[in-house]
Amino acid sequence: MAIAWIMTVYTLNFNYLSYMSTKNSENQKIKKKMNYTIATCPLVTIQLPIYNEKYVATRLINAICSMDFPKERMEIQVLDDSDDETSEIIENLVNSYKKIGFNIASFHRVNRAGYKAGALKEGLKFAKGEFIAIFDADFIPPSDFLSKALRYFDDSKIGLVQGRWGHINEMYSILTKAQAVSLDFHFFIEQKAKSLTHLFMNFNGTAGIWRTLCIKDAGGWHTSTLVEDLDLSFRAQMKGWKCIFDEDLVVNAELPVQMNAAKRQQFRWAKGSVQVAKKLLIILLSHRKLPIDTKIQIFIQLTKHIINPLFLIQFLIFPILLVMNYQIYDTAWAPALGIVAYLLLGPATYLIMIRKIWGENWRIKALQYLFMIFYATGISINNSVAIFDAIVGRKNEFLRTPKFGIMEKNQDWRNNKYVLPFTKTTLLEIFFGAYGCITIAICLLSGNPILVPLIALQTIGFIYVAYLSIIQSKNNKNKTSPYLRPSTKYNLQKM
Repeated sequence: MAIAWIMTVYTLNFNYLSYMSTKNSENQKIKKKMNYTIATCPLVTIQLPIYNEKYVATRLINAICSMDFPKERMEIQVLDDSDDETSEIIENLVNSYKKIGFNIASFHRVNRAGYKAGALKEGLKFAKGEFIAIFDADFIPPSDFLSKALRYFDDSKIGLVQGRWGHINEMYSILTKAQAVSLDFHFFIEQKAKSLTHLFMNFNGTAGIWRTLCIKDAGGWHTSTLVEDLDLSFRAQMKGWKCIFDEDLVVNAELPVQMNAAKRQQFRWAKGSVQVAKKLLIILLSHRKLPIDTKIQIFIQLTKHIINPLFLIQFLIFPILLVMNYQIYDTAWAPALGIVAYLLLGPATYLIMIRKIWGENWRIKALQYLFMIFYATGISINNSVAIFDAIVGRKNEFLRTPKFGIMEKNQDWRNNKYVLPFTKTTLLEIFFGAYGCITIAICLLSGNPILVPLIALQTIGFIYVAYLSIIQSKNNKNKTSPYLRPSTKYNLQKM
């Protein structure tokens, strides 16, 4: 019951943010007041952190150089940490754009110290721009991104403008549909609720633009966590800087099409959040100038992944209690009441927000929400491992989420170079899937059939994630020998 109550609190917070997102219209008001013109455009440094992205690097650089912005006012840094043929692709493309007048250069590091945060930190040393725009390799910024984002900086208190992630391959599979709606909830509800309020909003690591002074005032990029974006944005807001999210500033990106890649991304986000909690939570909660509701939201955001191990513990304990004939409920109708409460607090709120956000297309998104439940359940094991890694302080390499340039449904990626193998976590997913089947049988034999649909939903999630993890694994017969850039020195060139 204690676990159930803790999980309920986190669920209720989604309801609160849903209400706040509909109430918060400040960014729309400010957007109407801004009057940015190209004639007065500042110098903008665009940082492109890349590591082994041979399938998407060209797409990104071409999109950047196609922006509707004076090329004389763009300073493009390709922060290339690659150790495969991506470096050669980047070098050739950079040289081509240099010849036609672009201020673009590749910064190559051999040692990858600090990973992405380290690359951004090194690039910042040479950046001349008043603003820093950041795009990951799998993103395709629209041509008007800079001109639209910069108008907000007329307000000297604005330190960050975050764009919304679009999805170029949302309809590729059930997996991409589940990820898409999950990310959409984050942006349309959580980011919108916190934008330009006293609640802390986080940078999403890409598709955003910073005021250079804000980054430096907040202490710059730190390499102590796997989520340098969350770390920096919280430190900046402690300094009094404001962050804004524009839902109409959409930057399309490629969703992971392989389950093992999606799990790697989720692992990094979950572990990184706990790392930031260990680093900043006490400082934030003891900050005298922060309102109590701001502190509550900070605590929930940095600890929200704890629901993953709590859910697994509950899943394991429940059938044991049934076998022991433990009196879980005081009355016979209590299980039905519990399920109704769960539906009202969780799925009902999600469906209401889906209807409000997507209007006539809400039925399509409602089906994707069902896929998201399967995905979130199955991924909970992966995220639980990440949380324990962070708690015990285990060091992990910043492992990128491989992308394959997949934009169309008929494109295949299974024989591509960056396909990942499944890990030992998949064995736990198989165990929980089998355990769920046993639990369903116990529910039926113990006279609790009303609980079967809920347990079945969760069991399907474990089986689904385990199944895709195995069948989408790397084909060992199709290994590609690594291409190593012929350099042994630290090679960072000033633009």
